[in-house]
Amino acid sequence: MRFMPAAVALSLLVAVTSSVSYGAVREADPRAVALLAEGRQALSMGDAQAAIDSFEAALAVDPGYTDIYLDLAEAARQQGLQGKAIKYYREALEREPGNLAAISGEGAALVEKGAVEKARRNLSRLESLCGTGCTEARQVAAAIAQGPA
Repeated sequence: MRFMPAAVALSLLVAVTSSVSYGAVREADPRAVALLAEGRQALSMGDAQAAIDSFEAALAVDPGYTDIYLDLAEAARQQGLQGKAIKYYREALEREPGNLAAISGEGAALVEKGAVEKARRNLSRLESLCGTGCTEARQVAAAIAQGPA
């Protein structure tokens, strides 16, 4: 009984510390950022395989940086590998469940794959998170309106 106040204070300290560190935004490794920039440049030039190589190198350097998965997914979509892109988007969503870019990208990839009903679920999720006017929701709505390729 005499250790009760100390135990309560210690548990409160641990709870506050863990919640603060969980919510903190983590900075990416500068080497990974450089590799991402290199990969994005290759992707913009249409060289998806070189982009994937750079993104995978960035992933090896900093496996906890979510943006790498988004870029890998975009490169997979450009190669016509929507299933692989969806896998990368879901990995990003596991790490950051409210990531609007991942939800939007997954929705567009689902439409490209022909799963329009699942894409509509992504659209409704986006609309509940950011409203109908946000860029991500408009992108998925446009993809749904256009239909599968």
